[in-house]
Amino acid sequence: MPRFLYSLIFTLCLPLILARLLYRAWRAPAYARRWRERFALGGDLRPGGIWVHAVSVGESIAAAPMVRELRKRHPQLPITVTCMTPTGSEQIRKLFGEDVGHAYLPYDLPWLQRRLIRRLQPRIAIIMETELWPNLVAECKRAGVPVVLANARLSARSARGYQRVAALVRPMFAALDWVAVQTTAEAERFITLGVRQSALTVTGSIKFDLRPGAELLATAAQWRGEWGERPVWIAASTHSGEDEIALAAHRQVLQRHPAALLILVPRHPERFDAVARQIEATGLSLVRRSAGNMPVPTDQVLLGDTMGELMQFYACADVAFVGGSLIPGGGHNYLEPAALGLPVLSGPHRFNFAEISDLLEQAGALVEVADAEAMAERVGGWLTDPASARSAGVAGQAVVEANQGALERLLLGIRRLLER
Repeated sequence: MPRFLYSLIFTLCLPLILARLLYRAWRAPAYARRWRERFALGGDLRPGGIWVHAVSVGESIAAAPMVRELRKRHPQLPITVTCMTPTGSEQIRKLFGEDVGHAYLPYDLPWLQRRLIRRLQPRIAIIMETELWPNLVAECKRAGVPVVLANARLSARSARGYQRVAALVRPMFAALDWVAVQTTAEAERFITLGVRQSALTVTGSIKFDLRPGAELLATAAQWRGEWGERPVWIAASTHSGEDEIALAAHRQVLQRHPAALLILVPRHPERFDAVARQIEATGLSLVRRSAGNMPVPTDQVLLGDTMGELMQFYACADVAFVGGSLIPGGGHNYLEPAALGLPVLSGPHRFNFAEISDLLEQAGALVEVADAEAMAERVGGWLTDPASARSAGVAGQAVVEANQGALERLLLGIRRLLER
């Protein structure tokens, strides 16, 4: 009954959902394309294989090592990757080209999920992190498709939200065939919500299995060579309300380090133009990455207004601030800069990555800041004392390396389900 009511309300809300999609299309035109896929029509589906769902950019990047290994280990099984956003779609094609099938996930209505599953005929469904939908899971169960929640994470805040609709979500959690969860604390939250203990394994986070490639490091060295001898720091994955803090901090950093360059990378592409105007309004000189130009000595801010280059930007920096944390967004992936040996700054709101950020903080690799003054003080301090910055960066790399192995544990569990 709760799922029937959920589906009924979802159906009644479809006009509002479509209106919101139109509004988003007005701000980001890519939302106006491929509407048929939202109704399980069209798309590049490759039936009879492995279905991976990654909601957007971050999950697609996290899924990439797993997808590459699945292609190597199960070459006879085609892979289709679904997502929900245009930026996620762009990232999937950038990561895999035509090596995998790709489509948007349809709206979570029983007949749409049923149509997708009938067309896709997957041997297994692998959902990244927390992107669970009641009808998706129920229709997989109905079709006999095992469902894996991979690299699963669940903050205390999200768990409380699920508890408010427990009658709807408990059957969904109970129906999962296997949950490969990142931490013990999160495992306990999943069990409380209805996941069977026998269907749950603490595998760790596959994000620890991040190994920056030689090509990325070589390109970063080339870029830094073109920029000249100057200190560089990055404010990455920033949200509205954080850009002005980073820019205010940079103005203070410039008082101590007049040649310093800030790489500012907003989280959402629809904000790129607005952030560019914001930078110009501060009087700081700006170069946009999308223009194809490299910073010259007089440029004070490089706006990272492209998709899929965040790791490249990190590799060019000496210090990293990770956004989504000065506002109540929960923070973003702290392991990317840590794996590159950067000292990391975060705001106080890091509940999405609480355990990971705590590990880095305890190792001396991450420092929490609350405002522009604290950010400027810490960035300036690390730029003044490179040995201290290197020490913090090495500590972060050690945390990353000590926690690797989750990907192999995840792949073994998937293989067992495929062989069942």
